[in-house]
Amino acid sequence: MIGNDIIDLELTKKESNYQRAGFLNKQFSSNERALIQSTSNTFHLIWRLWSMKEAAYKVYTQQNENRFFAPKKFDCKISSGLNGIVYFENKLFYTSTNINDKYILTLASTTTKTKAFSQVVNPLLLDKIIKNKLEDETKFSSVEIVKKKSENGVPLYYHKNILLTKSCSISHHGNYGVFSLILN
Repeated sequence: MIGNDIIDLELTKKESNYQRAGFLNKQFSSNERALIQSTSNTFHLIWRLWSMKEAAYKVYTQQNENRFFAPKKFDCKISSGLNGIVYFENKLFYTSTNINDKYILTLASTTTKTKAFSQVVNPLLLDKIIKNKLEDETKFSSVEIVKKKSENGVPLYYHKNILLTKSCSISHHGNYGVFSLILN
């Protein structure tokens, strides 16, 4: 399974107020708050951790048929460089994060060896680009590829009754969209 999350840094700077009273206590574990307090770049670390939580949550919801909002229960640890681990209940999610001056992008999976295709795109073109990628990979016409959502909102792509994606995660924020696919 694959999960992703992308955060438009310019939009986040304008719209978020992570410094408001109670925000860190409500969203982050004591371990994460200690990490945040020890960094010189609080802004990037807060949104990296948030992105890790969101990406792991998307993997979890593909495996379990229930949705909920409990970001504090997803506990993030930075393992090395841009790699991390997210713990939730008795589950582990491995993450890899890309940070640049425009966005923070995190991919999460249940193993360190997950092979997925990911691409950052214009969010308005996400569905079209996903279908074109699936056409390239499967040789089915993109016009005949249909997106459906599972009961808990997980995107699935089909050609007629054939499920094309083993796992799919889609995120968008501000000027950026990202999709990640594992094909059947």
